[in-house]
Amino acid sequence: MCFKELEESFKDHCGIFGIYCPDGKLDVAKITYFGLYALQHRGQESSGIAVNDSGNIIYHKDSGLVNEVFNEVVLNHLKGYSAIGHVRYSTTGKSDRENAQPLVIKYRKGHMALAHNGNLVNAHIIREKLEQEGAIFQTTIDSEVIASLISRNRIKSENIEEAILKTMNEIKGAYSLLILTPNKLIAVRDPYGLRPLVMGKINNSICFASETCALDTIGAEYIRDVEPGEIISVSRNGVKSIKYENGTKHLCVFEFIYFARADSYLEGISVYEIRKRLGKQLCKESYVDCDIVIGVPDSGTTAAIGFAEEAGIPFSEGFIKNRYIGRTFIKPEQTQREIAVKIKLNVLKNNVAGKRVVLIDDSIVRGTTSRKIIKMLRDAGASEVHLRISSPPVVFPCYYGIDTPDRKELIAANYSTEEIARILGADSLEYLSLNGLNEVFNGEIHQFCTACFSGEYVTEIPENFNKYILEEGV
Repeated sequence: MCFKELEESFKDHCGIFGIYCPDGKLDVAKITYFGLYALQHRGQESSGIAVNDSGNIIYHKDSGLVNEVFNEVVLNHLKGYSAIGHVRYSTTGKSDRENAQPLVIKYRKGHMALAHNGNLVNAHIIREKLEQEGAIFQTTIDSEVIASLISRNRIKSENIEEAILKTMNEIKGAYSLLILTPNKLIAVRDPYGLRPLVMGKINNSICFASETCALDTIGAEYIRDVEPGEIISVSRNGVKSIKYENGTKHLCVFEFIYFARADSYLEGISVYEIRKRLGKQLCKESYVDCDIVIGVPDSGTTAAIGFAEEAGIPFSEGFIKNRYIGRTFIKPEQTQREIAVKIKLNVLKNNVAGKRVVLIDDSIVRGTTSRKIIKMLRDAGASEVHLRISSPPVVFPCYYGIDTPDRKELIAANYSTEEIARILGADSLEYLSLNGLNEVFNGEIHQFCTACFSGEYVTEIPENFNKYILEEGV
């Protein structure tokens, strides 16, 4: 089993950030750098920044973390009055340098840079059609399909916004986009709002980010979320909002359960408070008499605090997390695979020895990491380990930009809860119910995408979609 298999948690596609400073008084490249730094949790494989320099788009991107790709010399070269940036985790397309974003393209009507968070479900259909018409693609990512469509539609459109509207008629799936042209910064969100995108203001500059934590980092004021199906165009003429259609809110619920940073607000809702409420509701549904409650850091910690408060059981740290594992981490040999988990998490033995432990985590995908974590607690002397999950069982794959395996690899799709508990070595296992999740969101769960729990996708999924992704890597 390789290290990537051990890292079984969901991975979000990426994070995006952009800023438009009409008077040029802000260092937009450095502000974008810090914005991306705040969004690093959304993608650790590559990063990039593109800047509008007096009508010319210059850029720098590479594989690696934000602080590995950029330094003072590089940032000082990226001068201009508007910029977009991207951090990436690959769900479609190989993790190669050529697939790093933003994408910068030149076409008949000019040039642009594009950064994309999400995943199209019909990208392979569109790409095949374009290739038959003579189009040439330089990457294996669906983001280039979007860029190609916009450039083609721009030829017969009065402006870039009209070209984007035409493109939105053709693409299906999840997309939050930032598009940089020689005179505009444009934010776009798909009609279902599957991936997050917020708008802020710093001085007289407008900025956009995947999460509000990036706005907080640069000292920007949150204005509002970009609405589903909305195009916001920022130029020297001001801010213009265009609606593709009256969108319906279906933000991915896992943004609250796992992806977003706990200090972020999405759709005006505190991620931290939701995670606490998840823990409280989980306790109401599956209380167990134990000595301490611990969370799997970091995503399980806040839910564990909520569970402990509701149960009246002490919350305790069970693990110390190593936060300094970068992309250059040397993977252990097959015979040393236990190191792959222990290098990331180590048990606080004094806290768990002889204790009946409630272990809180946000989800179970394959179960490989959960099994090893439970074994670590046993080895440290825990007398009982009761696993509680602050989301319903994941029984369907996601097609909208989250790295989930084929359904046959999802442990909850193939085994009962009791069987999974035995496989993982837990004394008991309980998940939050879908009704309980609805309770946490005050009966408004219909405003979120829960397809990985229910199988009810907000768009039609093309036949053999998984087969195409695995074979072609688009």
